[in-house]
Amino acid sequence: MIKPGCWTVAPRILIVDDEKTIRLILRRILQKDGYQVIEANNGEQCLEICQKQLADMVLLDAMMPQMDGFTCCAKLHQLLGEDSPPVLMITVLDDQASVDLAFQVGATDYITKPIHWAVLRQRVRRLLQTQWAMSELRRQIEKEQMLIEKLGKANKELERLASLDSLTMIANRRNFEQFIESEWKRSHRNGLPLSIIMCDVDFFKAYNDTYGHQAGDTCLKKIADIIIQNVNRSTDLVARYGGEEFVVVLPETGVEGAVYVGEKICKSIKDAAIAHQGSKISNCVTISCGVATRKSLLWESESEFQPSDLIKEADSALYEAKSQGRDRVYYSCID
Repeated sequence: MIKPGCWTVAPRILIVDDEKTIRLILRRILQKDGYQVIEANNGEQCLEICQKQLADMVLLDAMMPQMDGFTCCAKLHQLLGEDSPPVLMITVLDDQASVDLAFQVGATDYITKPIHWAVLRQRVRRLLQTQWAMSELRRQIEKEQMLIEKLGKANKELERLASLDSLTMIANRRNFEQFIESEWKRSHRNGLPLSIIMCDVDFFKAYNDTYGHQAGDTCLKKIADIIIQNVNRSTDLVARYGGEEFVVVLPETGVEGAVYVGEKICKSIKDAAIAHQGSKISNCVTISCGVATRKSLLWESESEFQPSDLIKEADSALYEAKSQGRDRVYYSCID
């Protein structure tokens, strides 16, 4: 009888033998043990049935006309590979060469004629239980691989979210600091210019006081979107520096290019015409920008300047932009 708990549906066993009497006897014995039975009287039928994945196991006669069992078994493995059902070879040959050949062509086990029926039943049960166990193991491995892939994707998503500002969904301060450190080293190594733009929303406290903090959050999201729209290269970075401050990192960009980007940002924000009745310089939201650039010279010493020096320079330029009336760009260079 079939071992409970292994197969939810009775396994299908394919009997392949050119002798009708043998097929009939095997059918009765196997059906008595609860198996489903399919029959084929030659190798071609066996291959056709197995390609349709209708059999969980094959009882294959070794000696058949046209295509013998050895050839059939070999072709079965060529066609299906690891998906081949287990094959129990039935043979009148019991010499060592025939046994070796049976295993060589892919048979899982063999039994000799005349068939000892009790032995046959035990071999069939053992092979099906092994097949079930192997299938379960493959399913578990596939399930674990899927879980590992899902975990990897989840970790990547967590890393991505950890690098984003939760309000504006652009890079956060931590992401910016890592990026500027990396780009600083690359600029030093290759003698390339590096620019950053510090941006500050003019009179933003007054905006919150006038319209409320929820409207202020919406305003910051719009400003972040506008800045991104004006920073076109994939190598650049737009980040929220903190509060109403934003920062743009422009690798391989000199002062002229950085000022151009800063002026585009200022103009685009002003053109967006976000109402700001609390502003002292305009009836809409404006922004001030401070640009700092490390020129494209091969630096004598990496320790001579640090990323923090460029940030301080940009912050000082931003202060000057505010001092000169806001809604403008002021720039500075580190030689």
